[in-house]
This record gives sequence, structure tokens and C-alpha cells, in this order.
Amino acid sequence: MAYPLQLGFQDATSPIMEELLHFHDHTLMIVFLISSLVLYIITLMLTTKLTHTSTMDAQEVETIWTILPAIILILIALPSLRILYMMDEVNNPSLTVKTMGHQWYWSYEYTDYEDLNFDSYMIPTSDLKPGELRLLEVDNRVVLPMEMTIRMLVYSEDVLHSWAVPSLGLKTDAIPGRLNQTTLMSTRPGLFYGQCSEICGSNHSFMPIVLELVPLENFEKWSTSML
Repeated sequence: MAYPLQLGFQDATSPIMEELLHFHDHTLMIVFLISSLVLYIITLMLTTKLTHTSTMDAQEVETIWTILPAIILILIALPSLRILYMMDEVNNPSLTVKTMGHQWYWSYEYTDYEDLNFDSYMIPTSDLKPGELRLLEVDNRVVLPMEMTIRMLVYSEDVLHSWAVPSLGLKTDAIPGRLNQTTLMSTRPGLFYGQCSEICGSNHSFMPIVLELVPLENFEKWSTSML
């Protein structure tokens, strides 16, 4: 999860988030190089005596500043499209979880099990135990197996919500009357926090999401105990 004064992204936990971080660094470097070139040209214009003030034709320069931006846009667009298609892929999910947004809590239903569903409410500040995080802890965590493809079906029963977990690279809108789909896979166990990322009313800030990714054996024990 994020820590105070953090400037970058949270550590990636899924392959998709790793790809997004690489694309961010790739694009940021291009922006840095463009900004440096523009600053250098502005500095030259302010400090160098202009000698060719009557130049009316410079086809070579015009050709360069037309083709170069096109090449740069291609270098940004191709990896971006690749990641977009990767995020939309659903490859034989091992587990399906239905996520329902309410004002102002989340409900979860494990559709591969006959009767495994629960509501997830934020724990009030007065009830927190030592070491628990304010505005982020919930009474029922979403326990999922790690290193397995999991399909999340997201929708809302009242207003617009958004189910977002930054370290997994997930952000899916929950829309009334529409079932949205996303996939996740964690490469390591742990607790991963998120929040509703769509302003949905007065208690919008009090809809945390907590995913607990565990080995498959631990998940099977947990699911058996919940049935």
C-alpha cells in the first residue's frame, strides 16, 4: 500500500501492473527528453544573437519536426494498445467473484460455490485494533488464491461506484444495470488495499476494499470454514 510522502506508484503485484509501470517509465522518459529539448531551444533563443531573421524557407527543418513527432506518437501508441488488449483478455479463469457496490459498502459472491457471499463494511475508527489502518480496514476481507486467474464481475445496485485496487492495476466502474468484467492475478501473497474511486455520495470515502491473497491450500481451508 502507499506510504506517506510517496511520489511513485505502489509496488506491482500483478503482471498487468508491472506492464503499466514499465509503460509509465517509458512514456515519462519521452516526455523528459522532449521537455529538455524545448528548454534547450528556448535557452538558445534567449541567449544567442539571431543572425538569420529573414529566413523564409527551411524545408529540411520542417520535414524533421513533422516526422519526428509522428514517430514519437507511434512509440507511445504501440505499447499502450498492447497493454489495453492484455487488460481485456480473460483466459480460462479459475474462480469468479461477483462484486456489488452499495451505498456505502461492498458485497461479494463467490459464484463457484453454492452459498458463499458476504457484505464488507469499513471498520469504524473507534473499533480499530493496534496496527490496523484507519479508513482502510473492513470486517470481511476478500480472500483469493494467489497465482491463479480470477474473474471479477462488478456492478452496482444503486449509484455509480468504482472498484479499484492500485497495486493490482485494477479499476473497474460499477454501473447499475451493467455487468463489467476484469481479471486479476497476484504473483505474491499479502494484503492489498483499495477504495471506491467514483464519487458516489456522502460516504464515498468510507468504502474500502481489502484483498487477502493466500496460497491455494489456505484458500480452500477458508472457503470450507465459510460454508
